[in-house]
Amino acid sequence: MRSYLKIALIPAYNPEPCLLDLIQKLKEKDFWILVVDDGSTQEHKKIFQDMDERVLVLTHNQNKGKGRALKTGLLYIQKHISGDYIVVTADADGQHSPNDVEKVCKAAQRHPGCLVLGSRKLQKETPLKSKLGNGITRMVYVLITGINLYDTQTGLRAFDNTLLPELIEVSGERYEYEMNVLLECSRKKVPMKEIEIETIYINENSGSHFHPWKDSYQIYKEIFKFSVSSFLSFLLDYGMYILLLWFTGGFSERISLLVSNVAARIVSGCFNYQVNRKLVFQKEINSMKSAVEYVFLAAVILLGNTLALELLVHLGMNQYIGKLCIELLFFIMSWFVQRTFIFKQKKE
Repeated sequence: MRSYLKIALIPAYNPEPCLLDLIQKLKEKDFWILVVDDGSTQEHKKIFQDMDERVLVLTHNQNKGKGRALKTGLLYIQKHISGDYIVVTADADGQHSPNDVEKVCKAAQRHPGCLVLGSRKLQKETPLKSKLGNGITRMVYVLITGINLYDTQTGLRAFDNTLLPELIEVSGERYEYEMNVLLECSRKKVPMKEIEIETIYINENSGSHFHPWKDSYQIYKEIFKFSVSSFLSFLLDYGMYILLLWFTGGFSERISLLVSNVAARIVSGCFNYQVNRKLVFQKEINSMKSAVEYVFLAAVILLGNTLALELLVHLGMNQYIGKLCIELLFFIMSWFVQRTFIFKQKKE
């Protein structure tokens, strides 16, 4: 097996003394340790002062978020460390045991170019907010990507130096960064492997600085905005569809259905493109290129939408209910294609 330098990267905001115990045990396992103090308050500074000289501490003057703290550490590693190495990111709140840190590190050594995730199994003692958060995130992630990961919220992750440039480019400054990493890995076909680890929650996970409402919004905000955009476009589409069905009522049912559905989709599609480009994804992109790609996507969805709607009506479904079912069917596909291809992040 290739020889790797083992690096433990730990973002820390107002850590408890258990961090010192984790660091000591990781040093005994020959890890080089990089800690990022993410703007901790003065009463917590002694924890960092008690770390010996073999631990490198980088400091943010103010709290910038877990994502930024991780990227600060990754940028330092990219600039100052050469050769082959494994980076293991671990939380500072005592949730990750030294043995599990070493476990995911060894898995990354056996699987070069792979993102290894320390997967916790939910148990009776798992706090309710953690059960709900991981359950919802897992469901959303599998719907969007088709990849079933058991623990999407784990902070214990390992990867080799070949993945470092990709991970530095991922957007997100706070907790949403870790979810964005999983989304980008699925988009770029980076292999991911889950390794079961011990489930540890200290004092109902009180050491975590995750705010359920604020940070959940950061994680899901792109999906939320897309949902609102799609809902408004749907209202416009469905309203015009009903209106045009009424105007074309003198034609045959097939002609009326076709004209109403196509015309409504064209108008709502133009509206949806502008809203997504300017407000939802907000990417610096080639407008002409994205417009052509969007028109192609809209044409594919329109064709599928029309054929599926005709089929449902032919099978006896009410034409209004059929329209609702078809719109829901194409919603996830549209979000994934727009985010992954049409409005994808432009590399610096």
